[in-house]
Amino acid sequence: MGSEKVFTTAPSPESEGIPSQAILNFLQRIDAERICMHGFLLVRHNRIAAEGYWAPWSAERMHRIYSVSKSLVALAVGMMIDEGRLTLDDRVAEYFPDKLPEELHPWLAASTVRDLLTMATPHSTTSYTRDDPDWVWTFFNRTPSHPPGTIFSYDTAATVVLTATVERLAGMPFLDYMRPRFLDRIGFSADAWCIRTPEGVSWGGSGIICTLRDIARVALACMNGGMWGDERVLPEAYVRAATSSQIDNAIRGNCGYGYQIWREPENGFSFRGMGSQYAICFPDKEFLFTCIADTQGAPVGSAIPAVMREELYPHLADAPLAENRDAHAELCDKIERLAVLPIPGGPDARAALEVNGVWYALADNPMGITRMRLSFEEDEGTWEYTNGQGDNVLRFGIGRVLSGKFPQRNYFGEQIGSVPGIEYDCLASAAWIDEQTLNMEVYITDIYLGGLRVSFAFKGKEIGVFMTKQAEWFLDEFNGFAGGRCL
Repeated sequence: MGSEKVFTTAPSPESEGIPSQAILNFLQRIDAERICMHGFLLVRHNRIAAEGYWAPWSAERMHRIYSVSKSLVALAVGMMIDEGRLTLDDRVAEYFPDKLPEELHPWLAASTVRDLLTMATPHSTTSYTRDDPDWVWTFFNRTPSHPPGTIFSYDTAATVVLTATVERLAGMPFLDYMRPRFLDRIGFSADAWCIRTPEGVSWGGSGIICTLRDIARVALACMNGGMWGDERVLPEAYVRAATSSQIDNAIRGNCGYGYQIWREPENGFSFRGMGSQYAICFPDKEFLFTCIADTQGAPVGSAIPAVMREELYPHLADAPLAENRDAHAELCDKIERLAVLPIPGGPDARAALEVNGVWYALADNPMGITRMRLSFEEDEGTWEYTNGQGDNVLRFGIGRVLSGKFPQRNYFGEQIGSVPGIEYDCLASAAWIDEQTLNMEVYITDIYLGGLRVSFAFKGKEIGVFMTKQAEWFLDEFNGFAGGRCL
């Protein structure tokens, strides 16, 4: 198949051996189980069999892919190896003489590119925190716990060091290095980019911002052994090794790990990112499942792959199927109407009139909120509160999701540690759970993804509040209980 025919859209899922009814069942379960999906894309036989997005997400909108970024870093390393600029057995400390302590621990001195690719570093946890000014430095200056190349221990600092190695050798950001030979040739977005670490290295462990189609293109090239149509865009031997099991991680319930790429059942492999960013490849079936989402804080983080394996994978056919026009029409309608769902509950309650616009003074609490009030008007509301940041206002929908800004201004932006003072894009909704309890749900939909859930319960002139956040490195002050009385 020529390169110009790769990643084109099939006339129907049935033409690629996927029943429209199976995809419809998958989408209905996602919504029924209230899984916060942002987009899905199915590729079969190199063609797009189905694609959809939950509004306000779209095919063109960039999305944080979190640890899926790691798999791209691994491919950059493979390109460097193919060019003879790096080897799997190189000791990474040799590339960072300026980051080393006077007495480097022998286990850190012995750590190789292979060790870091396979998450077999000598550290038991990621060496850096958000407050460290130099993340690569921490890798070589924290005391290790075991010899490298022995035990699988998921360590994002390994990817940070690999990224920095590629960027030192290339003299440019790793995505720019990958573009001419690989990314541009597969149609990867020209405006995709990567958040930077405090020292200015691309945060290859978690920070790529791109589209779902970009993820699918990279995964498809890997599933095809480094080919894009009839063009070789990645080194074959390296891709085969990277997607094969290189180290055991069964004790953690997994199927093995390659080079920053996970192994899957059914002879598959996957790119995985926090919050359910997935590209799951099944070469034997020529099937690729990709999605973007935000399931942080959800009870089961692997719910999306489980639904896929129950509703889609068993129904893949080896030959084209007869088109089911009714199911296809229903599927197209379902995809057209996909949208992030509001929090469930009622639009009104007895307490709504009594508390509308009433200020409450709160006793000392972990959130540092001194006063707050809720106001309602038809299917919208506002939450006003005062904390150490000052006076804040959040608008939310009632029975619907409302786009807006979340009033927290410790946003990191394009580089960790740099705070530009802007607010996060968000979606917010609220609903009455009973006659005295209003629940609110906020999804942060910026380059940083996360969520906040709040319960306001009223009793006479008193109020009780509970907040819980699901986000990495922000919304930290929105966790805990508070109580107070109307002013």
